[in-house]
Amino acid sequence: MSERQGPAHGLSEHELSEIRMLIEERTGICFDESRARFFSTRVKEHLCAKGLERGTDLLRAMRKSNIEYEALLEGLLTQETSFFRYPSVYEAFEKRVLPELHVKKFWKNPRTLRIWSAGCSTGEEPYSIAITIADSLSFSDSWNVEILATDVGRLALKQAERGVYSGRSLGSVSQEQLAAHFTKTQNGQQVKPRLRKLVTFAQMNLASAVYVGRMDMIFCMNVLIYFSEERRRALVQRFYDTLEPGGYLFLGHSESISKMPVKFQAIVLNDCILYRKPTAEELQKPELVAEGRA
Repeated sequence: MSERQGPAHGLSEHELSEIRMLIEERTGICFDESRARFFSTRVKEHLCAKGLERGTDLLRAMRKSNIEYEALLEGLLTQETSFFRYPSVYEAFEKRVLPELHVKKFWKNPRTLRIWSAGCSTGEEPYSIAITIADSLSFSDSWNVEILATDVGRLALKQAERGVYSGRSLGSVSQEQLAAHFTKTQNGQQVKPRLRKLVTFAQMNLASAVYVGRMDMIFCMNVLIYFSEERRRALVQRFYDTLEPGGYLFLGHSESISKMPVKFQAIVLNDCILYRKPTAEELQKPELVAEGRA
């Protein structure tokens, strides 16, 4: 049976809408009009792969089994990602944020650095963060580094925990970094245990408020685009509350929080915008916050 004439033709607009609503209800993830074509194509592909006749069969399976529901969700959310995907972000992280936190926390005991990779997919982002810290933070071994990496997709997290990568995913990893932080295996390059133990992976739906403790940095790259405006605001507020004063939020290039009522300080570095949570003293001097720092 060819793909064009496959059972996918049993998928009506009403069924697509039901599937869309079920996903939004459970995860807060919203496939709006701008993604309508992508959404219907992916659902049709999934229907064909499962050998199902109609959208109603898929809906029944999704309602009955969490595994079926998650399998479709993974297919809709998994994007191709890679190490150091946005070089300007990692440059700002290395040259601006880490030196600032180093000065702020160096004399603390224990000397702890807590980072949250929210929407970590298959793990390239949290491992890129770990490599940047290992390569550029002075005396990195004397720091207690904790990277929490969360994603809604169970399969993506399994792959992330294995930490084995190959091909384009490693395109921006230098030979020095490969030698220092990876071990060659039959299937590619595996992140060394020393780095893997810095990262804790956990399944999390960002639409449900889960307490994660205070963070020095939050990376949430190209995740807000999947939420409605209202949920976006709630999530950004939660990020603000989770960050330590002086902590940083990194967002994707196409995501802006300029119209939101949170009091982040926007800092522009080359083509990267960082959002810094002001300290209590800075909040008492609003002119400093409004001015921002280039």
